[in-house]
Amino acid sequence: MEMREECPKDSEDETVEAICRMINLPEANRAYYAELVNGVYKHFDGIDQAIALASSNWKLSRMSPVDRNIIRIAAYEMLYRDDIPPQVAINEAIEIGKKFGTEHSASFINGILDNVYKHFKGALNEKETDFSQPG
Repeated sequence: MEMREECPKDSEDETVEAICRMINLPEANRAYYAELVNGVYKHFDGIDQAIALASSNWKLSRMSPVDRNIIRIAAYEMLYRDDIPPQVAINEAIEIGKKFGTEHSASFINGILDNVYKHFKGALNEKETDFSQPG
């Protein structure tokens, strides 16, 4: 089960902090981690709509949880963060997929995120905020 389903919104910050402690995340990285988690949580529906539009042959429910959540984080960075170039988000997601996914994760993640980028390229260049429709 994913964090969004398990964690009531009012305890989200406590949950993020507990996870940081559990995985011994260095204090210097905790603010960025919290920003990613909270950003994905806040824009969850838009992110999933963007992924669904860009992955016509794959339902999110069919994706492995590891791949799906790596894709969600990278899509959040691409769609909602001005300070992260899309190619950097894609490359980082591929590397994380190699480390934590299956032997096929890196190419799968690359394909989906490349489609997200192509599908929303105009919106990414303009940094629009509604990513439920193609740019």
